[in-house]
Amino acid sequence: MTTPILEVRDLKVEYTTPAGPALAVAGVSFDLAPGEFLAIVGESGCGKSTLLYSIAELLTYPAQTVSGSVRFNGVELRSLPAEELRQHRWRDISVVMQSAMNALNPTLSIGAQLADACRAHTDWDDQQIAERSAHVLSMVSIDVAHLKSFPFQLSGGMRQRAMIAMALLLEPQLIIMDEPTSALDVVAQRSLMRQVENLRRELGFAVLFVTHDMSVVSHFSDRLAVMYAGEIVELGGTRDVFDHPRHPYSSGLMDAFPSLVGAPKELLGIPGNPPSLVNPPQGCLFAPRCPFATDECREFRPELITVNGRAVRCHLVNPRSAV
Repeated sequence: MTTPILEVRDLKVEYTTPAGPALAVAGVSFDLAPGEFLAIVGESGCGKSTLLYSIAELLTYPAQTVSGSVRFNGVELRSLPAEELRQHRWRDISVVMQSAMNALNPTLSIGAQLADACRAHTDWDDQQIAERSAHVLSMVSIDVAHLKSFPFQLSGGMRQRAMIAMALLLEPQLIIMDEPTSALDVVAQRSLMRQVENLRRELGFAVLFVTHDMSVVSHFSDRLAVMYAGEIVELGGTRDVFDHPRHPYSSGLMDAFPSLVGAPKELLGIPGNPPSLVNPPQGCLFAPRCPFATDECREFRPELITVNGRAVRCHLVNPRSAV
């Protein structure tokens, strides 16, 4: 088997709140292979973005990673001194933020921001920086003339592509993307995702992609992780999860968005609300909203169990008696 580029084990993140600590990421574990595209989906507030920022060691108060392991190419990121961690960021691991207009500095041109990233992590001279900056812009279909443009002079799609260009500057092995298409229309979403996919196949980097839009990743990701209330409840091949969801929450997400193929069907929502992360229910966190919940579900917290490459956290799929 291919050695994973990223190994996350039992990662836990808490937010400090007046009511007590809220466990936003509750023991998440997964591997990411070199060149793989892993998408993470779920409702707003389920811990997707918090998980990404914990992996990249970018959390700030009131959030903190309280336990767990994050190994990148065998190196434990959580134990690295700040300067060593800084050297890994952008050179080996880069991050595309959710809102490009907020992530880009509005007072600096695109070229100046690309140059800043180069100078922080390389010893390139001005000519090398200019050549590399022009090259990465052309890779994301932006005219090199826009090196002199400021963020407000670019459309939303161009700003998002500029962020991807910045992420590609030093040819990292892993790019973490936090809902990069959320502010774009459906045409721009599709165009951006096609560019990301083409660049991934050309350059070979892995992608960890967070979104709440199931349709965005249905045709591009290799594997799909479904998160609910800080936990991964299902993890498997994207097409397998879409075609045969095994967790009731995954099924609910599939029923909540329209398909462009097949006969029209009524869209169904998931009743109820996610549980409190300060005082979660005793058993399965999805049990209060699950139409199939049993007394076992309400009493015992299910484990994430992998069978034939599909991991599912559900008593209905993996009964406790069988385990």
